[in-house]
Amino acid sequence: MKIGITCYPTYGGSGVVATELGRILATRGHEIHYISYSVPFRFRDDLLNTNYHEVEVTTYPLFKYPPYDLALACKMLEVIEAHDLDLLHVHYAIPHAISAFLARQMNPNRRIRFITTLHGTDITIVGNDKSYYPVTRFGIQQSDGVTAVSNFLRVETRRLFEIERDIEVIPNFVDTQRFRPDPNPCLRQRVAPGGERVLLHMSNFRKVKRLPVVLRTFARVAEKLPARLLLVGDGPERASSEELARELGVHDRVLFLGKQDSVERFFQAADLFLLPSEFESFGLSALEAISCGVPVIGARGGGLPELVEDERTGFIREPGDADAMGEAAIDYLESTSRQEEMRAWCREAAVESFEESKIVGQYESYYDRVLEAVC
Repeated sequence: MKIGITCYPTYGGSGVVATELGRILATRGHEIHYISYSVPFRFRDDLLNTNYHEVEVTTYPLFKYPPYDLALACKMLEVIEAHDLDLLHVHYAIPHAISAFLARQMNPNRRIRFITTLHGTDITIVGNDKSYYPVTRFGIQQSDGVTAVSNFLRVETRRLFEIERDIEVIPNFVDTQRFRPDPNPCLRQRVAPGGERVLLHMSNFRKVKRLPVVLRTFARVAEKLPARLLLVGDGPERASSEELARELGVHDRVLFLGKQDSVERFFQAADLFLLPSEFESFGLSALEAISCGVPVIGARGGGLPELVEDERTGFIREPGDADAMGEAAIDYLESTSRQEEMRAWCREAAVESFEESKIVGQYESYYDRVLEAVC
């Protein structure tokens, strides 16, 4: 197939999934065309059948905000016609689904099919805002196919937007060869020179990620055990998180590492991964941790419990309960046999249920069904 993929190219789960999906599809012989305003995060240009098309937004004195959605629709149409695409696969509903709809309408004689994948905040936060609700609902309804990364997100989408249409659940996936248990003594020695336990959090540092709960959970652990906390990523909550670390008296044991490439090395050096978000529609970083044999501590609710099995591949506690999360972490870190057992369970779960070739095969089958249904 010839497939156009549009995503937000920035550091984040939806862009990572979209880019990795394109990479794997390209290795399977499909022709992939990324369409976005900059090169997607984790994009690889070493595959002959992978192409990138930049969306250029023209500024004009009358435009207070440059109309990216319109420029994107025009670029989509250009790529569709120039490369005879079979379908568009857009990730994140706004504005990508609407741009795909416009591209389809601009050439009624060449009806392009488009599939929208919902990732979470495009539904629960952005799409649920009254300013975007009608257009988000319209984009979902007009899509030839819709997928969601968890059953939680599927149910929430149908409830919030009062729609009955079919939504296919296709979970996120992981490269189990890249994200695998592989002790990294050099990195471990650098971040924990005294043999401390290593806890890790990785995100875009938005409010929904609950960095204060991460820090309070770590502070609870640090009261009982020698430990270090690695914070990988950056975003609006970084400054307040640094201040809270000082208030909690753990600033000297917290490393703010910023955005990083080759993130698998941090998972491989960690003992536990903390992801106590307000909600996660899936939790791609949690899956990457599990694939590296690292259990996850997270909050009940959202789609995370579909990935993290309590007391087996991690610990699910009530939202915001840093004390309970800290106690779970301490109990785990104090038991060598428990660590060995749970790390093995984590790896098994990732390989058996979320290995990339199995999930990408589901996308290929869905593409075929959508194309057959609308032909």
